[in-house]
Amino acid sequence: MIKAKKIFKNFRVIIALIAILLALVAINPNPFAKGVAIRSVSFNSSASLAGIQSPKPTANPMSRERILSMNNVPINNLQDYYDFVSDLNINRTVNIKTTEGLYKLLTKEKIDIIQLNQTETKKIKEQVFNGTLNKTVNITKFITVQKTRETHTGEMEDLGLIVYDAPTTNIRKGLDLQGGTRVLLQPAEEVSTDEMDMLLANMKYRLNVYGLSDVVVRQAGDLSGNQYILVEIAGAKEEEVNDLLAQQGKFEATIGNNTVFRGGTDITYVCRSADCSGIDPYVGCGQTSDKNWACRFRFSISLSPAAAQRQADLTNELSVISDQGSEEYLSEKLFLYLDDKKVDELNIGSDLKGKAATEIAISGSGAGTTRQEAIFNSLENMKRLQTVLITGSLPVKLNVVKTDAISPSFGKEFINNSLFIGLLAVLVVSAIVFIRYKSLKVALPMLFTMLTELILLLGMAALIGWNIDLAAIAGIIIAIGTGVDHQIVIADEILKGEAQVYDWKQRIKKAFFIIMAAYFTTAVAMIPLLFAGAGLIKGFAITTIMGITFGVLIARPAYAAIVEILMKE
Repeated sequence: MIKAKKIFKNFRVIIALIAILLALVAINPNPFAKGVAIRSVSFNSSASLAGIQSPKPTANPMSRERILSMNNVPINNLQDYYDFVSDLNINRTVNIKTTEGLYKLLTKEKIDIIQLNQTETKKIKEQVFNGTLNKTVNITKFITVQKTRETHTGEMEDLGLIVYDAPTTNIRKGLDLQGGTRVLLQPAEEVSTDEMDMLLANMKYRLNVYGLSDVVVRQAGDLSGNQYILVEIAGAKEEEVNDLLAQQGKFEATIGNNTVFRGGTDITYVCRSADCSGIDPYVGCGQTSDKNWACRFRFSISLSPAAAQRQADLTNELSVISDQGSEEYLSEKLFLYLDDKKVDELNIGSDLKGKAATEIAISGSGAGTTRQEAIFNSLENMKRLQTVLITGSLPVKLNVVKTDAISPSFGKEFINNSLFIGLLAVLVVSAIVFIRYKSLKVALPMLFTMLTELILLLGMAALIGWNIDLAAIAGIIIAIGTGVDHQIVIADEILKGEAQVYDWKQRIKKAFFIIMAAYFTTAVAMIPLLFAGAGLIKGFAITTIMGITFGVLIARPAYAAIVEILMKE
């Protein structure tokens, strides 16, 4: 009892206990958390219209909005959510209770695309296809498709919600553990610090506009001085990330050899709502000569007054021509280019001659082996083009160096195996130490110190928002393993001092001289790894440095104090 009081009154032990408490506050463990957390909310969906917002990528996991019940049916996990939404019918009211409040949603009707029948006039079809219909016919309704998609990540998108099992701590899991896509990009040319900041901000904005959340975009480099950008997106598919980031997004519309407008500053508004964007209702979908399917999308944009005036100036000198259906067009077409590749060409209605029109319709297409596949491809193409038009082009072209698509099932299995092997390793090490020293006074404090270092590491990761991935786990193992080695050095010196009746403090000082030499050697060795591998092993270096620092400054001094008090007679 007297020794216990001495231990808890010891200054170094008090510091360790305070550090553990602060780490637990940062981790905020809650193993009994129920519900499903909202990862993202689709634009213009039922959930979005009801007021549910996507969480910020920087938000702590435990602060994210969680769905607790739907129509008074408790939602405790993903399976409960799947079971509920699978029974939903169209035009049904859904009352959702979350940790932030109550929302009322209305399920939308799923409408298939209607093909034109043979009685539709060729004139209207050609006008829509050529982009001139909105100048002669008032379109009041666009048919859109609301899709339900179950992704490979085990998440489900319905009502515009992408959800996942409620987190139980503030520890962020990296892509290796939760699944998603990692893309390593390299600028085609060297960029300055200001240009790199602008590039990172533009990419984050583009990904957010596209609707992707849990996005990490950061600068990286290697020992050769090459510049890289590392993008990690939880729950995203490899194809959509590559298509969005691999292109610079330089959009340009020309008449002849003259530019009319560019994506970004020349475009003041891009419609993404159902009343002015979606699958073109007058063209729809149809089969091609090779028996595949193609669909045409259409959405409206607004031009700046300067761009509209350029269009008026360029069309003022053009002549008017007529086709076989007596429809009149201008002698030049409007060509649309994306990253210097022509994506479409539109006839210009004669009523636009010399007119500074600010409302323009943009169209394009998608293809697939089935009608449904073509619909989805067309809508995804439209979504990407809308994102590019809103965000403008990136300051420099980016080349994809490496892409990793990671399955969450692998991550879940790895976590379970890691926890099992970690617990087994701790027990084995403790047993070996007990056999070596034949004393619980040495083995138990060593076990306590190992757990202390682990908690401190995870607490710091939760506090700074650092993702725990495979590289970080390797760093944790290294840090704790180094800690065990240092504690053995301390135990040997203390026990040797006891046997030879040497001064305790001198023995501990000698042990810590050895420990500090090893600490600085390890820390210096980790510094190059911060920049090696284009930043992909940065987590290993950071975790190792933080782990051994916490051990040397907090955990191991406390261990030395505890063992010294327990071993003194």
